[in-house]
Amino acid sequence: VQLQASGGGLVQAGGSLKLSCAASGSTFSSNDSDWYRQAPGKQREWVAGISSDGSTGYSDSVKGRFTISRDNAKNTVYLQMISLKPEDTAVYYCSTLYRGNRYWGQGTLVTVSS
Repeated sequence: VQLQASGGGLVQAGGSLKLSCAASGSTFSSNDSDWYRQAPGKQREWVAGISSDGSTGYSDSVKGRFTISRDNAKNTVYLQMISLKPEDTAVYYCSTLYRGNRYWGQGTLVTVSS
């Protein structure tokens, strides 16, 4: 299973970005998938998840601002981020659970300037 994350960049506070995570070797629609992030000097934290049945969940810090979604035809999971804050600055990782193993993408950097 290979995951390719993209869409990160530099954005001003209040702006928006949409991250993408394309999968190969597995079908996203059959798996639970998540976005995590790791800020400099901090531990990796869970941000949002989407289950195989389409239900979603969010950390309190992003609830109401971030939306996770999935396009089964494109085998891609997205993270739409709005109202970005400087504290959202981090490397964002997509991840999926497949046959009991967790797989990670390479990460995409999101920098939010104040």
